[in-house]
Amino acid sequence: MARLSQWVAGARPRTLPAAVAPVVLGTAAAHLIGAADLALAVLALLVALSLQVGVNYANDYSDGVRGTDEARVGPVRLVGQRLAAPTTVRLAAFLSFAVAGLVGLTLVAISRAWVMLPLGALAVVAAWRYTGGENPYGYRGLGELYVFVFFGLLATLGTLYTQAGELTWFALLGAVGVGAVASAILVANNLRDIPTDAEHGKRTLAVRLGDRRTRLLYVGLVAVSLVMLVGMAFWEPWVLLGLLGAPLGVRAVRTVLGGAGGRDLVPVLAATGLYEVAYAVLVAVGVIIGVARA
Repeated sequence: MARLSQWVAGARPRTLPAAVAPVVLGTAAAHLIGAADLALAVLALLVALSLQVGVNYANDYSDGVRGTDEARVGPVRLVGQRLAAPTTVRLAAFLSFAVAGLVGLTLVAISRAWVMLPLGALAVVAAWRYTGGENPYGYRGLGELYVFVFFGLLATLGTLYTQAGELTWFALLGAVGVGAVASAILVANNLRDIPTDAEHGKRTLAVRLGDRRTRLLYVGLVAVSLVMLVGMAFWEPWVLLGLLGAPLGVRAVRTVLGGAGGRDLVPVLAATGLYEVAYAVLVAVGVIIGVARA
């Protein structure tokens, strides 16, 4: 039976920045137009975190029962390492999705952003279908697209919409920025797993592109985040404070371009996650400073 520490590791904490960053940036976008609501932001954060943990447990379950995780490096695999029964891990995933759903309903009811109901339901279905079901899209190279859409565009713009009732170009650029970095986390993860994924027929985007082009894709996604930062500066120049987080991204890029593989790529996941959080927080600080000086 898995210990509590193993369940925590199985939730893959290094991926949680992908849930935190879009909520921070979406709230910053709301503050820029005078509509930020911290209570609604907390609810949005709980939804995003629950959904991310649910995705991670669902991925652990689905990959584990398919045998994909039997020879992995990196974080704990509860099913693949036979630390927990598959049905128990699946239940943990469903419970996480249920929490996301209940908190999401509360958020929508308070904000009256009813359009978020079907979008939220779609996010839960997509989370399960990533590696679950008969034809999971994560096995067809579409995982990065899912992350970009749901943990970039939807999470950021949804956070803004529940607080302000409208969308802005500033938020759209920010959503693209954090979505690119969140996708880069998955790219690094799948780069590490190319050998085992290819062996088990998991045709991730990294498997399809191959080692060299996957490394270039990672660099391109980090570069996109910086371009979006410059774009946001047209609305609020103080968001260029986000460049202070660039060294974290640059350090990860150097490791990736240096040819690191296997366990040597694990620090890249942590560095990319920290970069994403720093990116969003520094943008938010820039917005707060800019609004206060206006």
